[in-house]
Amino acid sequence: MSRALPAALLLVYGIAFGHAALGGGLLVYDDHPGQLYRLHHALAFGPAPWRFDPGWWAGYAELQFYPPGLAWLGWLLHQISWGALGAEAAYEVLLWLAWLLPGLTTFALLSRLLGSGWLALPGAFVAMTLSAGSRSGVEEGLRWGLVAARLGWSLLPLLGLSLIRWVDGRSRLPLLAPPLLAAVILLHPAHAPAAILLLVMGAWLGVGGRRARVRQGALVAALGLSLAALWLLPLLAHLGMALPLAWGDASVPALLRVLALQPLVWLFVLGWLAAWSFLSQGGAGAAPPPTPPHRSRVWPGPQYSNSRGQTESATLTRWILAWALAMVAVVALDALVAAPLGLLWLPADRLLDGLLLALLMGASLATSSLTVRLPGLRPPFAAAAMVLVCIVLSGGSLAPDEPSLSLWPRRGQWPKYEEVVRGSRLDALWQALREAPPGRVLFLRSGLTLEYRPEWWRPHTHLTALTPLRAGREIINGTFTHPAPVAGFFYTGSAASGPITMLVERRDGVTLFGQPLEALSADEFAAHCARLEVSAVVATDEDIGRLAFLEGHHAFTAPTLIGPFRVYLTREPRSLPVPVGLQVWRLHAPGSGAFTPTGFAYSPLMTATAGGAALLARRDGFGMLEVERLPGGASDITLTHVPGWAEWTGALLSALSAAMLTARGILLVNRGRHPHDASA
Repeated sequence: MSRALPAALLLVYGIAFGHAALGGGLLVYDDHPGQLYRLHHALAFGPAPWRFDPGWWAGYAELQFYPPGLAWLGWLLHQISWGALGAEAAYEVLLWLAWLLPGLTTFALLSRLLGSGWLALPGAFVAMTLSAGSRSGVEEGLRWGLVAARLGWSLLPLLGLSLIRWVDGRSRLPLLAPPLLAAVILLHPAHAPAAILLLVMGAWLGVGGRRARVRQGALVAALGLSLAALWLLPLLAHLGMALPLAWGDASVPALLRVLALQPLVWLFVLGWLAAWSFLSQGGAGAAPPPTPPHRSRVWPGPQYSNSRGQTESATLTRWILAWALAMVAVVALDALVAAPLGLLWLPADRLLDGLLLALLMGASLATSSLTVRLPGLRPPFAAAAMVLVCIVLSGGSLAPDEPSLSLWPRRGQWPKYEEVVRGSRLDALWQALREAPPGRVLFLRSGLTLEYRPEWWRPHTHLTALTPLRAGREIINGTFTHPAPVAGFFYTGSAASGPITMLVERRDGVTLFGQPLEALSADEFAAHCARLEVSAVVATDEDIGRLAFLEGHHAFTAPTLIGPFRVYLTREPRSLPVPVGLQVWRLHAPGSGAFTPTGFAYSPLMTATAGGAALLARRDGFGMLEVERLPGGASDITLTHVPGWAEWTGALLSALSAAMLTARGILLVNRGRHPHDASA
């Protein structure tokens, strides 16, 4: 009961919050439509990460240059349900998992470390409800749509749980750790440093010979990275195809400001210091002092009765506390060294999530010292007091953007699909775009506002990202901030491999192709539309007065007004490659130049043939693909997107690692069934 009842209370609260926030339809706030689109991509093209999707930004391997774990989970739910769960239903299941898992996995780890479900409850409650500027928190990870980041964050406690027996010297090789490490990487690599540091600290501080433990830890890390190689190796091989998304402020003052404005985070630090002090005085987060018989089963830690047990308990406490110290060092190194050198793939503000979780875990261990100093305080009352303190401190947050803890969903801040589509007349817009001349749709804005306020951070949705699914039209813009080189060209006027340091929402209604709207000439805009094969341009009523590059230009018709939208059509249809098979397209290429544009964005995996002869393919200055023209004039060109050496090598490494782990697991199971044969 000491674990079942607090776990049940946590689950009941989670279900109540989830019903209020996620019930009543598909959540479409901010980035959610884009995440749903990638799940549709996995269902339409299969889970192979290198598959090319023409729907956004003139085509992109969406799952190769964005962590594929969330889309893969949705694809898996669809498969195991025999298709009963469509993309939308599978996505709603994933949202529920993303909401509940941080609390449940934290509860599992802390109850194992503390030996009491009641004393694990405060930390689990905080992990479930934490926002505090964390990309994996409730506000950003769940409400905004950074779902993959929150799911990856929720696996860190599970990774710790899988390492406990290894850290305290009772297991040689933690077989569950490699797949969990791989899962963290595939869901969001921003949490990979936290996962690897948890493993490194376990190897360094665990019970037993350090040299052997370091070798075992290196093997676990190698197996985990190899399992993720299916995605990770091609990503590294083609890294120039993804622009670093470094739009957050990862400077040291900004990071300190986030922490300083959250009194709840101060409690994390004070709790961590208290746990360290208790350990230094000879105690441990799991060390059992003499206790009355009626409390022996709820003491915060494994019930050891010998010095070896005391040592192992102290080792586990030291391991968790050292994890937080290591995370502080890595975040500081990233902010002070990596960022000035231009290494922006894992900015320090994304690593902050792992630091917050490590501090929370360390502070939770201090509950053992609380029960020692107040022997009359029973665990349920101690848990209630600590939860109350956390709630009070959350209310004292000085941060203007979001609370420290998101305790209950606020009305109107969790918009659903039907109400937004109906209110914005998106269904009518999609119908009009179906009837537009052939070609792509260019959205001047990245999404729809949900509140007419001047601030760029006002509530909004990127629901226009679903246009390829709802209207059958490929789109330029209308999505969240995207790493494609063509997106970089649209944002900044350059497709070069530089970081994207500003959110697309901040550019809406301000710039296009790197120029202020007022400075963009009509001829230049028309040329960009022709290059991108755009046949329809969608503006909104907020853009009126800043559309000189569209109004009255001979290339576009007068606008059609649909709700808040203004739709401009080109007078000439555009020609796009036509799909003729899985990852195969055909293009008629008239003209006389040495190279011909294809209408697709460049991909290093795209091959071109005509009449059985291979054609040279290259990337132009705008991030688009153009192919060599054979002598003799016009010809049909076949474009095929095929995996290369990096893709096949990554798949082979993942398969070999999975086979090794499976064989090792079978061997251990057989030894467990026949212990006498194993000992002989």
